[in-house]
Amino acid sequence: MNVKPDFSKGHNLAETAPAFLSVWDIHAYYGESYIVQGVSFNVHEGEILALLGRNGAGKTSTLRAIARLEDPQISHGEVWLDHQPLHLKKSYEAAQLGIGLVPEDRRIIAGLTVEENIKLAQIAPPIGWSIERLYELFPRLGERRLQEGVTLSGGEQQMLSIARALARDIKVLLLDEPYEGLAPVIVDEIEKTLRLIKEQGITTVIVEQNAVRALELADRAVILDTGTVVYDGSAAEVLQNDELRSEYLAI
Repeated sequence: MNVKPDFSKGHNLAETAPAFLSVWDIHAYYGESYIVQGVSFNVHEGEILALLGRNGAGKTSTLRAIARLEDPQISHGEVWLDHQPLHLKKSYEAAQLGIGLVPEDRRIIAGLTVEENIKLAQIAPPIGWSIERLYELFPRLGERRLQEGVTLSGGEQQMLSIARALARDIKVLLLDEPYEGLAPVIVDEIEKTLRLIKEQGITTVIVEQNAVRALELADRAVILDTGTVVYDGSAAEVLQNDELRSEYLAI
């Protein structure tokens, strides 16, 4: 059986690390730009992890590396999900193993209704997330099931993007700037939904410029600065540490 790396002993694949998702020493580039410079962290099953840092710190690139997307170009490192080596997989294989990425631009498919957008992503037959269950989680989507997805409000499009990810019965939800451009009342609604998703055992990694909101939601935080990890610990500790927030998050 494949096992995940044990960070406490360096690069040692002979023992299992106590984590569900493990990122080990990821290095990645956009062309000549060295964006991710040896990022490592663990995420435990059912946990919400806030991946934070200033603009350009490497947060989105790290998410894309986990999802095995072609950009950025990964030169070194490993990603393990539930004992499976994602770093040996293509992006579609990572998705099949349970990685669900909700990108910042949401990528709602024009010309398709809300329900068609969901059903296009849904595995057949659905194991955990039927269309009815998704509408229970997102009542607004149920009300607009026959409306074209791209005509929804920004908050509703974000809900649709998350619902579409869940429809594939994912194990890990990767969220890139889910609160971007949304009114506080809509952010409240999405946070409530993310807590409900956590109750279903879904592991979540959230990248978000609104660091305070992300920290209030998360169990743990990893802070990146110029492509490296400068903090890995309790989200509550970051909220209470003025110096840490000022130096690395500008809050």
